[in-house]
Amino acid sequence: MALKVKAKEKLQKIGKYADTYRYVMQPELYTPLKEEKVIREAALRSGVNQGVMQACWDAAGEVIKAWATEGHSVALPGLGSMRFGLRAKSVADVNEVKAGLITTRRIIFTPNTELKDELAQTAIQITCYDRNGNEVKRVTSTDPGTIEDPENGNDNGNVNPNEGGDNEGQQPNANGQGDDNGGDDNGGGDEPGADED
Repeated sequence: MALKVKAKEKLQKIGKYADTYRYVMQPELYTPLKEEKVIREAALRSGVNQGVMQACWDAAGEVIKAWATEGHSVALPGLGSMRFGLRAKSVADVNEVKAGLITTRRIIFTPNTELKDELAQTAIQITCYDRNGNEVKRVTSTDPGTIEDPENGNDNGNVNPNEGGDNEGQQPNANGQGDDNGGDDNGGGDEPGADED
């Protein structure tokens, strides 16, 4: 099994490579799998009736939702854990603290060691396309398989324009890049744009 990535030759609009073409990599997006297909596959692999698997899936989802909204970090068996966090503006005066300072409620997923190891060991196949959309090269990864970890503050995920990337279609990442209202996930105030721990 391999993850597929495409490297497209794009005109850079900002940074030190402005007005030049650079190859920018991004994952190829697969078709989202429907819940029914996941349930059916899990039932086949476990030998459990599909109706029983659906009931278990629904119950687990309700438990995760209930406990996470109570502030717990909830284990997702075989995957890692999930918790809610937030981004908020900071203030100097305690009398200015109010719920209106919260700018974003977030869901934070932290993968477990087994999932990170599996991802690190998965090969990556890169297909390169020139500016006209023509395939020009295929590459298989030999990178060290470094995995970013949001719990250790290195889930950067953003593309650095000075390294040939662009921000086309990107959403703010786990560090809130692109959101000038910083803050950390436990509600404490940081200066605007500060990274979370």
